[in-house]
Amino acid sequence: MTSRREQFETLFPGEPAFRWNQIEEGLFSSAKNWSELMTIPAGMRERLSVIPWMSVELVQMQVSGNGDTHKALLRVEGDKQIETVLMKNPRGAWTICVSSQVGCAMRCGFCATGKMGLTRSLTADEIVDQYRFWKHFKIAERISNIVYMGMGEPLANYEAVKESLNTLLARTDLGKTRITVSTVGVLPRLEQILTDRGWPHVRLAVSLHSAIEQTRKLIVPTSYDDFLPKLENWAKRYLAQFGNRRHHLTFEYVMLKCVNDTPAHARALALFVNRIGHVRVNLIPYNLTGVAFERSPDAAIDAFLAELDDRGVVATRRRTMGSDIAAACGQLIVLTPLPQTA
Repeated sequence: MTSRREQFETLFPGEPAFRWNQIEEGLFSSAKNWSELMTIPAGMRERLSVIPWMSVELVQMQVSGNGDTHKALLRVEGDKQIETVLMKNPRGAWTICVSSQVGCAMRCGFCATGKMGLTRSLTADEIVDQYRFWKHFKIAERISNIVYMGMGEPLANYEAVKESLNTLLARTDLGKTRITVSTVGVLPRLEQILTDRGWPHVRLAVSLHSAIEQTRKLIVPTSYDDFLPKLENWAKRYLAQFGNRRHHLTFEYVMLKCVNDTPAHARALALFVNRIGHVRVNLIPYNLTGVAFERSPDAAIDAFLAELDDRGVVATRRRTMGSDIAAACGQLIVLTPLPQTA
């Protein structure tokens, strides 16, 4: 799959660098197609028409009952499909949840996307264009945050995700603390982040789900015996290098009834977090995805939060949004293939 920039350079070999900068800036403007991009010559606009203006195409839109969540089914190259979500936050601004892959290979037990398996990774253009798609969706007056928490494992698509992050930071008004990349914990890529000067240090969220090794392997099949000590070691080095008052590390924790929501699990999590330091915990009520797990009762979540608080852990409970349209955490899935286009 050839990027827009590569297609441009093939069409216009030898063009000065400023010309691509003009074009990329135009992609993030109010223009809706190449013909409206008035910052470049008319002849160039005409020739650019062979390059798709947008690498994603709307197939279906769903809106939650209270109107605070929109889920778009998008077609990407090869007649594949992904889902992306737009959510209204309590301040009246909007957060975009973007996908990084078609499907996912991680097979986390609570996640519907894992049932798809992995078809392919998205290109940087396809990731960035999820933002551009929502930007032109008129309800989104102000996009204040982006989370890489949709379909796929972002760090299994490291280079494209990195490129998309740098593009979004350069072409939007979003700062690094307004973008979060969520990972199940791909340790080789986490190690790479420590030394990669090209990686923009946006916020990171690690899907932990248990600080007890046996339980984590039950929830996350790709986990292994020494994952937790290795993650702890990495997290300490990451925070020593990049942590500050505004840049913390988040551990995500899906609450599963009688699996990882007991007082013993809370104590293990608090001990693990306190050994690391500047970490926050985000408790996520499990959203139904057709698997054997059950959602922890509210009383169990409250007790878990209280246990963490008593032990000095900063923890919050995520607000569930879009569950009525299967747009909440862990619910994104595409099961029906699109008909082949002519």
